[in-house]
Parts: sequence; structure tokens; C-alpha cells
Amino acid sequence: MVEAAVIVLEGAVRERLEQLAVSMKAQVRDVLRARIVLAAAEGLSNGAIAREVAASVNTVRKWRGRFARCGMKGLRDAARSGRPRIYDDLVRVAVVAAATQSPPDGAATWSHRSIAEQVAGTVFAAISASQVGRILADLDLKPHKVTGWLTRRDTPGFWERAKDICDLYRNPPEGAVILSIDEKTAIAARSRKHPGRRAAPGRPARQEFEYIRHGTVSLVAALDVTTGEVLTEVITRNNAATFTAFLDQLDAAIAPGKEIHVVLDNGSSHTAKHTKAWLSGHPRWHVHWTPPHASWLNQVELVFSALTRRVLRHGDFTSRGDLIAKMNDYMVHRNETAKPFRWTYAASPLKVG
Repeated sequence: MVEAAVIVLEGAVRERLEQLAVSMKAQVRDVLRARIVLAAAEGLSNGAIAREVAASVNTVRKWRGRFARCGMKGLRDAARSGRPRIYDDLVRVAVVAAATQSPPDGAATWSHRSIAEQVAGTVFAAISASQVGRILADLDLKPHKVTGWLTRRDTPGFWERAKDICDLYRNPPEGAVILSIDEKTAIAARSRKHPGRRAAPGRPARQEFEYIRHGTVSLVAALDVTTGEVLTEVITRNNAATFTAFLDQLDAAIAPGKEIHVVLDNGSSHTAKHTKAWLSGHPRWHVHWTPPHASWLNQVELVFSALTRRVLRHGDFTSRGDLIAKMNDYMVHRNETAKPFRWTYAASPLKVG
């Protein structure tokens, strides 16, 4: 007869095992092992413990002995060698080499199948597309996915311009009007060929893929940064003359004597000679230019983003007039409950205050 191992638990270890024994999130095997050790610490025999935890005597003896020899570490599974490798390192290197270079035959991206074919032609080893997927998953390598990015142009004064606009948002000059202006062009008026279906429990809303075009609409918008209100106007052409005509309306609507600070990007209608001449002829207008490739610093882009999500992306418009009416309705309602955007330097640069 082999004597059962004697288990003595210290306070911290006992507390840890008691928590594990009643845990609803721990793995079943870990809960079972904790219960075995706690019962053994009470002096129960292996047979009694086996009946209490509904396990075999051999299982109880194994984990009781492992804990007696190694403590909490003894309750972990022993390392296993696993299934022998089918593909050697040369094949794995060939998979990675293929996934990190341009695909042949004019293709833009790799598929797992095309990588498998490439590897077979390189190292003369047949490999399945699913195995290629497993190798790439181990390395967190996703050659089928492509994300876009834009190289920032290190133009002189990039950071100075960005800081100037951020300071304007966070510390606006007292008594001044702060405007953010831009155009949103070529907004498509499209109607679906067949009606969509409303959402239902367990089923998202469905929308017909095919659509009919009814033309496009462009608009110019001015956001009052301090109040969050927006003035929009439909435009037929996106040029300097149209833009300065919009500025004329704003200039007439803003009380004389008030200084006006406006944030503009580097669009052609903003940087044209005609526009610059207009700005020089209106000295109370002070322009804060966004750096190239940084139009996201212009807060009105947030308004356009919300308009796209709320109205345009899944909208159904029977005509240009219908599109214009629905955009106007959205802007009127938005202005009734408008709040300014709160510009922060947190992980997310823009938050609604």
C-alpha cells in the first residue's frame, strides 16, 4: 500500500485554491484539481476524494502527488511535444518569402492558394492552402489585407500650422467668430431599384445593391466652432467665384467690427488668386491654413462625416431635390441641438463636448 501524500496549505495558497474551486470562468480541469488538493488538505483518502469530485482514484493520486512535490506549479499541464512537423523550416521560410513580396502575373494581392502554388514551385514541396493559412496566422501575417495610408509631406511649418489651429480651437480669441469652412462635392443622389427590409431580431436591415443614379449635389458648409452650428449652401460649381460669394454672405451676416478667424484647407478654390485677393480686401478675416495632407484638422470635416453616416451612406433619394431636402432637414435638426466639438490631445483627437 502506498501512503497518500500529506498536503499542508499555507494561507495564501489555500485562498487561491478556494477561489479557483468555485470559479465560473476557470477551466473545468483547473477547478477539479483545486478541489482535489483542498479535499486532500482536509485529510481525506484518495478514494473518498474520488467519490466526492466524481473522478478516478488514479486522477486524484496523480494531482495530489504533483501538488505535494511541486506546489501550485504541479497543477499545470506538463509540456507536450505535440504532433511532429510535416513541413520543415525551408517550407515555412518560403511561405513567408512569398507573402512579403509582390505576387506574379499581374495580381495585386496574394491568396493562400496562390502562395501554396508559389511555394510548390520554389521548394518542390506540396502544401495545402489551409496549411499556408496556419503558418501565416502563427506569424500574424495577412498578405490578403491591404490598408491605405498617406505619406505626410514634411513641408516647412507643418507643425507650426497644426499647433496654430489647435490653439485656435482650444483658446479662441475673445469676441471673435471662429469658422471652419470646406466643400463636399459630387454627393450622389441614388435610389435603390427595390425596397429594403427593416431590421428584425437576429437579422440586420437589408438594402438592395442595385441603384439608379439621379445626378449629384455639391455643397459648401461653414461651421461656427464656438457654437457647433452649421450653415450650408448647395453650389453648382466648386470654384473661387462660388467660394468668395459664400464668404460675402458670411461677411454680411456677421456683425461689423467682429474679427473672423477661418480654418481652410489647401483646396484650389481656397488658394486661387481670386480668393486670396478677396481675403486681402477684407482685413478682419484671418486665415489659418491646414498643412498639406492634414485637412482632418478642419473641424467641418466632422460635420461631413456625420452627414455621411446619418444620411448619405444608406439613404434612398428619388432625385437631386430629394437629396437636398433630406440633407437640409438633417442640418436644421442638428443646429437645433448643436454642441461644439471638444478638441483634445487624448488618444482620440476629437470628442464631442
